[in-house]
Amino acid sequence: MLSITSDYAQSTGDPQPYLERIAAAGFTHIHWCHHWNTDFIYTRPEIDQIERWFADYNLRLLNLHASQGKEKYWCSTVEYQRQAGVELVKNRLKMTARLGADVVIIHVPSDAAAEIQKQLLESVRRSLDELAPFAQNQGVRIAIENMETDDFGMLTTLLDEYDESVLGLCYDSGHGNIDGRGLDNLQKVKGRLIAVHLHDNDGLSDQHKNPFTGTIDWLRLAQLIAESPYEKCLNLEVVIQNSGIQDPAEFLRQAHAAGEKLAGMVANYKR
Repeated sequence: MLSITSDYAQSTGDPQPYLERIAAAGFTHIHWCHHWNTDFIYTRPEIDQIERWFADYNLRLLNLHASQGKEKYWCSTVEYQRQAGVELVKNRLKMTARLGADVVIIHVPSDAAAEIQKQLLESVRRSLDELAPFAQNQGVRIAIENMETDDFGMLTTLLDEYDESVLGLCYDSGHGNIDGRGLDNLQKVKGRLIAVHLHDNDGLSDQHKNPFTGTIDWLRLAQLIAESPYEKCLNLEVVIQNSGIQDPAEFLRQAHAAGEKLAGMVANYKR
């Protein structure tokens, strides 16, 4: 079993052609990443249609990337924008539960100046306090994702403050590779790993390339995943734009092959 992001080609518009190609390439699960950075609200007819597509193509939802929004932003220090952002995340929590998954992934800011970071942390706490009972009622956990040049300071603070039944970690391999500290940071909190965004880059920018095409130490990452409580299928958050491959079918074929190779490495470490 392998998962891939729904937006490997684009994040808005009709997802049906991409779901069809994903299934044809052999993937079994979807990381729903459409509208991950918009104020888009999913309604019941749209969610119902996604469910029908999943049934048509024999796909299952692994997890969903909740939107941080443009104006509706759950971490905002502007209160009405924060409240609107909480409603946006609740929309994604309900959607995730409706489609049969149990993890929603969301960004937490990591690169603000110290005085702003403190304000952001308070906003994040207020939002999580509101979201936690709602998420638990939906049977969904929230995974906070490491960002580029993330020192894991805010992540570890929040993981210490909120129970694992509410909050876990999504490790983004590409983000972690940009400053070279990602795997060291993951080592410290691997016990809270509940989701993965797996992709490669050259260590300089966030490229979302297929695994084994950049500079990530995949052997070490495979071992850390094997040592963590993460038991679900691996998820690739890759995009065709930076791959150098023009044919979508070939891109997905190579992505699936890379995912199978990595899954085999994780399985070997587990053994």
